[in-house]
Amino acid sequence: MRLLALDSSGLVASVAIVEEEQIVAEYTINYKKTHSQTLLPMLDEIIKMTQIDLDTIDAIAIAGGPGSFTGLRIGSATAKGLGFALGKPLIHIPTVEALAYNLYGNSQVICPIMDARRNQVYTGLYEFHEMKFRVMQDQMAVSIEELIKELNLLGREVIFIGDGIPPYRDIIKEQMKVPYSFAPAHLCRQRAGAVGTLGIEYFKEGKIETATEHQPEYLRLSQAERELREKMMAKEQR
Repeated sequence: MRLLALDSSGLVASVAIVEEEQIVAEYTINYKKTHSQTLLPMLDEIIKMTQIDLDTIDAIAIAGGPGSFTGLRIGSATAKGLGFALGKPLIHIPTVEALAYNLYGNSQVICPIMDARRNQVYTGLYEFHEMKFRVMQDQMAVSIEELIKELNLLGREVIFIGDGIPPYRDIIKEQMKVPYSFAPAHLCRQRAGAVGTLGIEYFKEGKIETATEHQPEYLRLSQAERELREKMMAKEQR
């Protein structure tokens, strides 16, 4: 089995070609460029280097959200376009699940946190039980304080991962009452390799969709949508 995997849900842009026994190629960049500038050139470079024909892939795994609204739209449009052009199914991988999967086999509670602004994070809780990946709490958007309260109530050691660590590190240090740690730099951001590896498991379980069916999962309204709703509510209250 061979998958093309894409992740542009956060600050990182990442593309990979993944097989059951290996990651054939992975190109990840996290440096001051928009995903519309990087994603397709990165894919083109991987194809040139590996000389793999995209017709040989079985499906396209895409980090489907939550995350950056612009990044998700770019990733979704790229995956859908390739799906239509190649006649291949898509595999929608929840972004924070793929982040957690970076820490395969870890004994701690895995807590991905992506900065959702307004003192909120996109998160979920995951663990590996007898080397099987388990969702303890499905992905959600919550305040960092609410998340920490829930983690303290669990009473288990936690490892944090994701771009939400830098902005919320001080709050975590102040409020966490259970043992915790932060994932190291080489595992702490989105990777298409993790999206693709988890995508193979999804594919085996029949969790696929067509390019037409695929839609990103935002979890929250965009800023423009929030502002419009606030204006409408203000008008109604007059």
